[in-house]
Amino acid sequence: MDERRKGATIGTESPKIEELLQEGQGGRELEEMEKSPSREAVSTARPALSPRPEVDPSRCPTSYKENSPQEKLLLAVAENFHAQYSHLYPERKPLLLCPLNECGVPKFVSTTLRPTLLPYPELYSWEGCASFVSDFLSLEPLDAPIDPPKQLSSPTWVLQTRRGNCFDFSTLLCSLLLGAGYDAYCVSGYAVKEMCLLNQSHHECPLLLNEKKEKTEEQNSPVKKYSVKPPKDLCSGFERMQESKQQAQAQAIILQRQQEMERLEMEKERPSPDPLLGLWVHSWVLVLSGSREVAENFFIDPLTGKSFPTVEDCFVGVESIWNHRNYWVNMQDCRFGCSEMSYDLGDITRWEYLLFDPWGNPALPVSNVKASADLVDGDEDKEDNEEPPVFEMPPSWVKRIQISEQDMEMRYPGGMKVIQYRKARLEKFAPYLLNDGLVTRLTTYKDVNCIQPITMKEWFQHRQDYLQERQLTKADNVTMELFRPGRSYSLKSHRYVTLVPETEREMEFYSHARADGLAKRVELPTEMTETFEQRTDFLYHRHVVFSRLSETSDQGQRSIEKVVERFHRNQAKPASEDTAERVFLISEGRIQVTYHSEDDRIIPAWLSFVKPHDSQKQPFTSDMVSMFQVDPFEKPKKNLLLYEMLMSLMKEEEKVMLRVMDSEKEVRAILALREQEERKIKLHISIYNTARNEKARTHREMKARLAKEEQVRREQKELDYLAPFLAKLGDPETLTRQEALQLRSDCLTDLKQRLIDKANLIQACFEKETQELQLKQQWYQKNQLSMSKEDEATYLAYCSDAMFRIHVLKLRLSRHKDKAPQKYLALEEKLRRDPRLAAHLC
Repeated sequence: MDERRKGATIGTESPKIEELLQEGQGGRELEEMEKSPSREAVSTARPALSPRPEVDPSRCPTSYKENSPQEKLLLAVAENFHAQYSHLYPERKPLLLCPLNECGVPKFVSTTLRPTLLPYPELYSWEGCASFVSDFLSLEPLDAPIDPPKQLSSPTWVLQTRRGNCFDFSTLLCSLLLGAGYDAYCVSGYAVKEMCLLNQSHHECPLLLNEKKEKTEEQNSPVKKYSVKPPKDLCSGFERMQESKQQAQAQAIILQRQQEMERLEMEKERPSPDPLLGLWVHSWVLVLSGSREVAENFFIDPLTGKSFPTVEDCFVGVESIWNHRNYWVNMQDCRFGCSEMSYDLGDITRWEYLLFDPWGNPALPVSNVKASADLVDGDEDKEDNEEPPVFEMPPSWVKRIQISEQDMEMRYPGGMKVIQYRKARLEKFAPYLLNDGLVTRLTTYKDVNCIQPITMKEWFQHRQDYLQERQLTKADNVTMELFRPGRSYSLKSHRYVTLVPETEREMEFYSHARADGLAKRVELPTEMTETFEQRTDFLYHRHVVFSRLSETSDQGQRSIEKVVERFHRNQAKPASEDTAERVFLISEGRIQVTYHSEDDRIIPAWLSFVKPHDSQKQPFTSDMVSMFQVDPFEKPKKNLLLYEMLMSLMKEEEKVMLRVMDSEKEVRAILALREQEERKIKLHISIYNTARNEKARTHREMKARLAKEEQVRREQKELDYLAPFLAKLGDPETLTRQEALQLRSDCLTDLKQRLIDKANLIQACFEKETQELQLKQQWYQKNQLSMSKEDEATYLAYCSDAMFRIHVLKLRLSRHKDKAPQKYLALEEKLRRDPRLAAHLC
């Protein structure tokens, strides 16, 4: 360390800052910052934090209250290291090495890390870990913003209290990242004021940035190499060039005005100069490349959960970094920030390590370890030529990190979190916290003070109506709703101003889930346009015009004036017979049919019919039809064929009107259903969610109770041997002497009869087996001479089995005769002792 003293310069303190601190202006700045309610102070709205609960040492493990011999040795090593560091670099601030834990015991910062992999897929990636830590904890600013903290709590205590400073945030996040397999390090350094105070009011909302990025990608989508060439433009090139110049000049003027307005606005929003710039102490996480397919080094701010490149300007300087294995001090010049820093921890000219790491550091004498060992053990008799021991980092004193499913679900302190961005306000809620299933709300504003709202976008979860997203534009009061697949009518999105029928609205559907292939429906007060996809009849467009003067009928149907239908090309038909468009002019009594144009033609053929007033009485004449044929040599259609086409089109007109009426009914049904759903919002709760599914839990408890009662009832009936005989007497509560004697006689008689029946059954089986054996023996004597060896073997096996069965039956009969009197006497004694009969049988 002595040789590198000259090259190590940390430019975090300038003479100007030192003068401010000496004059007391820095303290006044901090006091003004704490008193000022301006939007520059804190941009994340948090509920008022209750006083931090005190630690009960009796409930803490022994490792929290005491230091092991290895930890004591490590503290001595750290103390010796810090003494050398302070002697060599008196101008630098003290290092954060052994702060006190929540029990007031000094602990080395590396042993405070507890690598843990939790059983939640979300916490397997750095994005999920950073998002969870930033959402789960509430920030407590450092007591002295320009000095490292004197206390560093364990991750378990931080999770329990759900609060902490930036060092507590980074310790918990680094523990989760190390458990997930990342090469992560806690960083102690300096950052800008906004990052230290979690002030995001000057930053764009990430959700808005993602939307802008998606729109830019859509606009800049590459042109396909083999796309169809557009038709040749026959306009004048000079006129087009002059017009483009005029448009470019107009756009340049508009752009210049916008840039000037943005510049003035940025000037207004620019914060005042910070006299403590470069002194704000902050802690974040460094992730090095190599592990988990990380390509480049990057920083993670645990307060926001965002990632930054290592050259980001908001990080001013680095004092030290550490993980669960070692501790490194930065020896590089940070006068111009962290943009030129190297994170090769094996480079001893840039990073001074505390402990010798045989896996990551070169083999150099560890003089500080040897000196510390001499101080602790008092061993001064070692030989000079003996190699110093390699001291490894003790295991973490923190118990295993555990996060319950309820905490993972609640996520935010108090179940909600509000973040103020530039011209935007983001609100986050835990699932099932609000009755409408709202989980995220983003409100954008026109002004910086967030007074004039522009749009309000909401995201929902677990809605039974499958509502996923809703956006309200304040200027025109237009609401846009998006639904997940599975909703009735396969509704995908709904854009409207009001839920009153016959007003302007736009609906999109999941066409693949509908039988009619409807993909989109646009409705105006007097018009309705429907778009279809992948229909077998090749219909893709229907436009309906309603009458403006006529009133709505009693059934809620409007009078139809005109219906236009368009069809895709059907290659199975000739172009002259394949309908491209049908126009039903209902108010005029006419029907127009236009066919697809052939490949070598530019004009299609068409037909125009005049509907007869009475198709049964009025004859069809040539005046009722007009046509155009592209091919002049083609024979004109005969009147009979034209008449049949007219009749077919009139039937199709009736079907089309019915479909239009069905569409109107469907719109009204959707609107009525949406009104009902918004009045009574219901959330979908899984049957496996026993904490919230009251219906399933009640049903399960009732079913278990009934099953238990039935089992108890069945056991009581099985144990009561008098139940059948009491039932014959009507189940009396008390018995008379005559009823008791009758009950005793019936029981003994029933037992006697069952014993006799059992003996007769065994005797019958015995006689049957004996008779069958005798018949088999007679058959054998008759056929003995003509039997084969296989038949004889079968006979012998049968005889053996029969003799075994006869012997078993004989033993059972003999045993039954011996035990029958004993059973009879036992029952008689049991009846005499039964409390219900004892009073009458004594």
